[in-house]
Amino acid sequence: MRDCCSPKGYRWVFSERSARAEARRYRRKGLDPTSRRIVDYLKTQGVEGRTVLEVGGGIGAIQIELLKAGAARAVSVELTPTYEDVAKGLLEEEGMSDRVDRKVMDFAQTPGAVEGADIVILNRVICCYPDMPRLAGAAADHARRLLLLSYPRRTWWLAVGLTFANWLLRLTRREFHIFLHPPQRIIATSERRGLQTVLSQRGIVWTVAALRRTA
Repeated sequence: MRDCCSPKGYRWVFSERSARAEARRYRRKGLDPTSRRIVDYLKTQGVEGRTVLEVGGGIGAIQIELLKAGAARAVSVELTPTYEDVAKGLLEEEGMSDRVDRKVMDFAQTPGAVEGADIVILNRVICCYPDMPRLAGAAADHARRLLLLSYPRRTWWLAVGLTFANWLLRLTRREFHIFLHPPQRIIATSERRGLQTVLSQRGIVWTVAALRRTA
């Protein structure tokens, strides 16, 4: 797609200003509802001593909460460097700087640069990436135990809203696009990598899915 999802576009959407705003909200209110659903589910599965890989984790709030719950270490992969200063500041506040390895790279294009983890998380990331099979497949391949995904529900009203939003983005030449990938294809892509769906929890906008390694 022409002018879709360039580094410039990602930096505009996921800017330093956005990172600061997210950090302020996290300090005041904790996790947003979708992130809370992910963390709460993982706690029921046991995170003590587990390793975590989060792709597109932003300021790293989920990683911090899982480390507080007993996870051993975390790796964060971000596509742009715009969240790094804020994320590192939060880690310093929590005394966790030595427990999170932050990387800036396109995970889907160079997955071999990152090791697998017990838990892999893609929270509200798939809808921002054009090549869903490559991204979801790479995440599934890295999940030794569990893969957690959140993605928009495929409803008519959300499809209309995103079509309008994408029209505005193209009109203003923002070089960014929001994708409503079919949920069945997202899950099928992950299951073909040896995972089995164990949770599919719908919210108003976001579905949270968990898949477990079967072999």
